[in-house]
Amino acid sequence: MADNKKNDAAKEAAKKALEAAAAKKSTEKKKIEHTYTQVGQESTSKEELLSAMRKNALPYRIFAVILWVLAIGFEVFAILFFTHTLELSFTTENPGWTISWAVCLGLDLVCVIIGSLLWKKGNHLDPAPAKNKARFWIQNNFGVIVSVLAFAPFIIFALTDKKANKQSKIIAVIAAAVALVIAGLVSVDWNPVSQEEVLANADINTVYWTASGTVYHAYDDCQHLNHTVELLTGTSTAAIENGKTRLCKTCEARVAKEAEQLVENVTDKTNETEALKISE
Repeated sequence: MADNKKNDAAKEAAKKALEAAAAKKSTEKKKIEHTYTQVGQESTSKEELLSAMRKNALPYRIFAVILWVLAIGFEVFAILFFTHTLELSFTTENPGWTISWAVCLGLDLVCVIIGSLLWKKGNHLDPAPAKNKARFWIQNNFGVIVSVLAFAPFIIFALTDKKANKQSKIIAVIAAAVALVIAGLVSVDWNPVSQEEVLANADINTVYWTASGTVYHAYDDCQHLNHTVELLTGTSTAAIENGKTRLCKTCEARVAKEAEQLVENVTDKTNETEALKISE
């Protein structure tokens, strides 16, 4: 009986070992063999790199400003419709009146959100220096400021309008306030990048990135590159010039771990050497 139990346990252990080996083999088969395209850097100084960063960010900032101007324009129309300053044939009475200013507020919100997302993208491509605290705060929270400008005036006009009844005022103020909160939350950059962070990693000799990605990698076997065949490779400066905003967090942690291990190894060897000297 005991022998049978031992045999069963041995068979179960062998089965699990085979399954583990099969799983490992399957994983190895799924690994992609990368192809590499070398990309050269153009910048030879900090000033040239900063210029390239500004150039990459410029289109995003231009489109962001255009959308924000449109947002303010929709807010103006919302105010004009709400206060009956502007009236069309279908806006003189409800539901046309309510629909008119509500649609304008909705378009206002859409433009603010898209503009803020583009602005944040531009900030990651060309971040402000953290040492300049005022500029750093304003640049990273400019979308929030625009959100206030895009909805606060409407709230003020809605509250002070003498023609609208109390119920309409409450609905309008709540709608605008909710839109303001949504736009503000989306516009906040919860993970801002500083110019110092970007430049600190601008001297790595070899990094890897993808054409569509937003970051670069220190290792071509990074888990985030497992499903990409074609990789671009070059210096981190070349990666930044091509619109990659920072080093991959996974690679950054791995670099730190390997550096820590290297320090420990050097310390151990130093201690061993000192111990041998003392023993002699």
